[in-house]
Amino acid sequence: MTKKEAKTRERTPEQIREKNIVRTSFIGVGANLFLAAVKALIGVFSSSIAVLLDAVNNLSDALSSIITAIGTKLAGRAPDRKHPLGHGRIEYMTALVIAVIVLYAGGTSLVESIKKMITPEAPDYSVLSLVMIGLAVAVKILLGLYVKRVGKKENSSALVASGTDALFDAILSSSVLAAAIFFSITGISLEAYVGAVISLFIIKSGVGMIRETLNDILGSRTDRDLAIGIKETLCEDPLVHGAFDLFLYNYGPDKNYGSVHVEVDDTLTAGEIDALSRRLAEAVYCKHHVILTGISVYSINTTDPEAAEIRRRVYEEILTGDGVMQLHGFSVDTKEKTGRFDVVLSFECDREKTLREIYEKLSAMYPDYKFFVQPDTDVTD
Repeated sequence: MTKKEAKTRERTPEQIREKNIVRTSFIGVGANLFLAAVKALIGVFSSSIAVLLDAVNNLSDALSSIITAIGTKLAGRAPDRKHPLGHGRIEYMTALVIAVIVLYAGGTSLVESIKKMITPEAPDYSVLSLVMIGLAVAVKILLGLYVKRVGKKENSSALVASGTDALFDAILSSSVLAAAIFFSITGISLEAYVGAVISLFIIKSGVGMIRETLNDILGSRTDRDLAIGIKETLCEDPLVHGAFDLFLYNYGPDKNYGSVHVEVDDTLTAGEIDALSRRLAEAVYCKHHVILTGISVYSINTTDPEAAEIRRRVYEEILTGDGVMQLHGFSVDTKEKTGRFDVVLSFECDREKTLREIYEKLSAMYPDYKFFVQPDTDVTD
């Protein structure tokens, strides 16, 4: 084994991820600085506002790559007293900054394009400049595909944003090249109009990136496949009859914590429940890389036939109501004449009205009982 291979094995997955993101970011910095210099020279000598704006855009991409590298380094810092769950969310802030840069670049390009529509200036392209722009387009496409691929592989929203921006820049450069060739053939300059159209696409991309990043920061609905996968993993254990109230909390890419309720027989001992909780937490982490910080228990009555019949009737009747998605955590005391359960309500229903209807049904079915119904939110699938 070489020293390089041994060193790689010693690194944690987080360190390897950080290294890959930083390396990709610096590749982007170098490529964009080179392209910016080439395009700036072409823009100056050919008096082309479109090419000059393209050069400025490459400089903004280089800045984005630098921000990505810095953000990844900061996000990889070890947890401390003030931030016990780490600094992973800094990456979302990084992606937001990049999105704002993209939006600013699009707005600036649009303003400059409009100015050139009002006061047009005929460019003067050489064959060499056209060839160089063509090569720049090819480099930008390859760079965008590479950065986006690494971003998806390493689950880095900042890299994905940078790669997407690079591909849009390639379209921009292609349009500039097409307008230059068209001018060379016909003598008609379309640079300003092409720049305006592409600027609108860049602005749209920036707005979309901001919206997506804000969802990560604010906390969006858990991925459907992940939520269902975790519940299926929990229910694979023969002692678990159902999994409910799954809450996931994200503290950066691949840094997920959660809590859940599981239904089990009421005959399990404390020792058996403890062993089950540890077993379930390990299974979920190994399969989904989610740390379950809490596994609570709902018990199913298996010894009282009367309680089991009440449960069956209540489930059968209440689940027919509008807006009722699920019932769980059912518990009833036939001696005290009390019962309680949780009900998951859809976002579309009138919660107060639906709860009132549930209590009315329960009162009609079991007038001697006092029920406590806990309304839950449809947080995960």
